[in-house]
Amino acid sequence: MTRLRFLRPAAALLLPLALLSSACSTTSAADDGPGGGSSLVLRVGDQKGGSEAVLRAAGELDDLPYRVTWSTFTSGPPLLEAINAKAVDIGGVGNTPPVFAAGAGSKITVVAATHGDSAGEAILVPRDSPLRSPAELRGRSIAVAQGSSAHYQLIASLAKAGLKPSDVKVNLLQPADALAAFTSGKVDAWAVWDPYTSQVLQSGKGRVLTDGNGVVNGLGFQVAAPAALADPKKAAAIGDFVERLRRAQDWVYRHPEAWAKVWSKETGLPYEVALASVKRSNGTRIAVAIDPAAVASEQRIADTFAGLGLIPHRFRFADFVDTRFNKNLPPSTTPARSYGKGSS
Repeated sequence: MTRLRFLRPAAALLLPLALLSSACSTTSAADDGPGGGSSLVLRVGDQKGGSEAVLRAAGELDDLPYRVTWSTFTSGPPLLEAINAKAVDIGGVGNTPPVFAAGAGSKITVVAATHGDSAGEAILVPRDSPLRSPAELRGRSIAVAQGSSAHYQLIASLAKAGLKPSDVKVNLLQPADALAAFTSGKVDAWAVWDPYTSQVLQSGKGRVLTDGNGVVNGLGFQVAAPAALADPKKAAAIGDFVERLRRAQDWVYRHPEAWAKVWSKETGLPYEVALASVKRSNGTRIAVAIDPAAVASEQRIADTFAGLGLIPHRFRFADFVDTRFNKNLPPSTTPARSYGKGSS
């Protein structure tokens, strides 16, 4: 059985508090431009420097035919809890939170997908660590956020190295506590995602032991509340919203420096860290269809966690998918964008 040990946070943190605060219940309104007076309101769950920031930077909030209210969360799992509670209509998460939510019987529906480079999904070790391969993690302590995309990346990377979760000491920690544990030497490794990966690398305090390329699917999702999708007007707004996000992602790829400046300002990340993260992972995403390959890939994640007893039971991921917004998008296996060698 996997051993779980919880660590107390250290005093000093590298990442800005804007990225590490608890789930925020404060809701801010979108632009009061066209659509600002509309009676239709789309409630969007977001993360700091996420959808609202990128849509605004790309000019996609300028002509809304509906109003948007934003609620900010620190990560995907609490955002999906809000969707299940009908407090939020839609929000963006990584590839693993929907699996945990669906496995717990939450009322959620995956409605849109992106595929990005998985280099930002990494297992980090301190710069002076003697560890040189994932196989050497046996008996070592590793921090990871439960139910995050990094959680599956850790399990998959261990399996590739011939190890089981029970072969290591898994410490279930949210990023703030995990970062403190990592920098203070209380854990031997940290499984995490960008921009935390870029933050540690740019600080010189750690290096990549292995990344997610070849072991994770690189997918990210927009997840909606079934009740919102059942409302024709709100469903139309959701369709419009995901189209705006797709155009905004295209803008990010074409303007990495401009987006890095915005992202830096929104989150408190140093510009160099933001730009490194954009080029390593954030800017590489491409909108893709939720197709059978995507569903099968998510099913493998679900089956893996069910087999380990980390979700209550097996289920069909396809039952939590709505493909109406696929349109003519490319397959989910379409290669991620790239800024070229050495760009990160």
